[in-house]
Amino acid sequence: MTHQPSTTRLPSTHSGPEPVEGSSPKSSSHTALDWDAVDDVLLDMDGTLLDRHFDNFFFEEELPRRYAAKHGLAFEEALQQLLSQYRAVEGELNWTDLHYWTRRLGIDVVALTKEFDHLIDFHPDAVGFLQFLRAAGKRVHVVTNAHETGIEIKVARTGIDRHVHRVVSAFEVGYLKMRAEYWPACRNLLGFDPARSLYIDDDEACLAAAEAYGISHILHRSKSSSQLPPQSSSQFRSIENFHALMTQQQR
Repeated sequence: MTHQPSTTRLPSTHSGPEPVEGSSPKSSSHTALDWDAVDDVLLDMDGTLLDRHFDNFFFEEELPRRYAAKHGLAFEEALQQLLSQYRAVEGELNWTDLHYWTRRLGIDVVALTKEFDHLIDFHPDAVGFLQFLRAAGKRVHVVTNAHETGIEIKVARTGIDRHVHRVVSAFEVGYLKMRAEYWPACRNLLGFDPARSLYIDDDEACLAAAEAYGISHILHRSKSSSQLPPQSSSQFRSIENFHALMTQQQR
């Protein structure tokens, strides 16, 4: 039986909160963007450029199976124990630190990630969008909560670094993206002007922190996993894919 992903936010993934009952998700039909007003494009990695199916499978299915086998637990009991441990460090760097989880769980999480790296892949529209941005002369940066070791594995698998100017780990910045402290530190690293920057992510908490800092152009990616339906945001304008942005003509 296929395990259905929980609503718990997972390490290296960005499943934002469900829309408030009675609220209306912001439609992707209202994502008109003046590209002449954008110099820097800040893009999340897992769920926005890369298919989040790998992360969901890894943290909610394969790692719980290994943990259950190690401790003689039923799968559901192991899953609930891990979800509780994920929640305990959410928002901290340990949340996405593969070495932390290796020590904490007594399982080589890095080796296990490599074992399943064949599941790591771009969203179908991602490379085309990155090429569009570079052709338009935009500075393109990946800003990710992922640990450096996880980034290295995903770069080796996808070559994502060849399509952007820089890949910035939260560990380089010192904070995760949902923290207010992240954004001024990230600006110091990249030198972007918040008023002339576009930021796209599938995590509403990260988008909210960026908006509070003053990033002018904010978009939510509603289709983070190829195996799950889109989940539009009630707080931010959502896009299911990048095609609408690529069809908009620069003026």
